[in-house]
Amino acid sequence: MSPADDDDEDLTRKQRREQARAERKALEEAEAAGAARRRRLGMLGIAGGAVVVVIVIILIATGGGSSKPSTTGKSSEEAVALVNSTVDGIPQSGNTLGNPDAPVTIQYFGDLECPICREFTLGALPTLIQKWVRTGKVKIEYRSLETATREPEVFKTQQVAALAAGKQNKMWNFVETFYHEQGEEDSGYVTEAYLQGIAAQVAGLNKSQWMSDRNDSALVAQVESDAQAAASEGFNGTPSFLIGKTGGASEKLEHYSLTETAPFDEAIEKLLKA
Repeated sequence: MSPADDDDEDLTRKQRREQARAERKALEEAEAAGAARRRRLGMLGIAGGAVVVVIVIILIATGGGSSKPSTTGKSSEEAVALVNSTVDGIPQSGNTLGNPDAPVTIQYFGDLECPICREFTLGALPTLIQKWVRTGKVKIEYRSLETATREPEVFKTQQVAALAAGKQNKMWNFVETFYHEQGEEDSGYVTEAYLQGIAAQVAGLNKSQWMSDRNDSALVAQVESDAQAAASEGFNGTPSFLIGKTGGASEKLEHYSLTETAPFDEAIEKLLKA
């Protein structure tokens, strides 16, 4: 391949990342606008117009009471407890959460630095896991797709770190803890110390084995295979989903919300009835 071809490939990769980043920003803005509308409607039902104006001003001034996630690799005990309550007691195998004989499989393509994936983790996912995965009807396979992470090597390192935890059937604990502690996009917060901090919070994870397993070339190949699978489906944003009967063909799962379970429920129920 000539230097010009390399430059073209790098440019194409950069254009894909920029396109995916623009799509994520648009989705974030749409979700934020929807949330703002819902807040305003709720306020109108509680108080008069003058009071609503005051409350809205206060919310704007204080940033809506939101707080930024930690970037230190140290989460609150509450966050760790939430992760554990979501996935503990559910079978895990590699990148898969759920009963291996579940009749429906969802493939979830994500980037650990993707803020929209974090929105899914804090929004619809816990209910989906409780309703469908914990009951043995659905299993979810986590697959890697680079969209938000700026540097390909950082992306590979963080995704392989998660898959290495999967060799001890702890990948979902690692992934969910990462999302709960996700830092600001493009801030360079994902360092070795950060990854070590995430791993330290995964109960029962053998750190020495985890460190060794991160050198497994098969895990790198898995990340690359996931990227190829995503490309074949035309995915260029995260989270993206495929759904199908276990062992059968899959199709794209279109979602209009990552905080409400309805689009996922409808697709799952359709397959179970079929």
